[in-house]
Amino acid sequence: MFTGDSSGRWLYRALHKAGFANQPASERRDDGLRLIDCYITAAIHCAPPGNKPLPSEIANCNQFLREELDALRNLKVVITLGRIAFETYLKTRGIAPLPSFAHNRRCDFNPVLIASYHPSRQNTNTGKLTELMFDAVFAQAKAVL
Repeated sequence: MFTGDSSGRWLYRALHKAGFANQPASERRDDGLRLIDCYITAAIHCAPPGNKPLPSEIANCNQFLREELDALRNLKVVITLGRIAFETYLKTRGIAPLPSFAHNRRCDFNPVLIASYHPSRQNTNTGKLTELMFDAVFAQAKAVL
């Protein structure tokens, strides 16, 4: 997931810098990337038209997300990339009321939740998300561990 696209370039660089990946980039499935104390999943496992998932598409994928999260027995920190991921994660875990989304917001649940803007081109090209801001999210996760 994220391999070979611009979001992945941001994500794997930040993961590597924080010690969660053995290399700063991943361009192909067989390029040697290894994650360290890290697991990547998504609320939606398809790219919907216009990259704007419908509530029904989120609901259709939710059971898969729930099963993945339940299988992660030693989960200590969750980082959500974007508001959709943040809200979907909280709803999947049955957390209500939903806290408001904000970049680098830490919610002291079990596991700890840290929200980030998604490293989409729209966010990175406009400066809404900078490398410094993104690195701070992963540094905070590392500090929790």
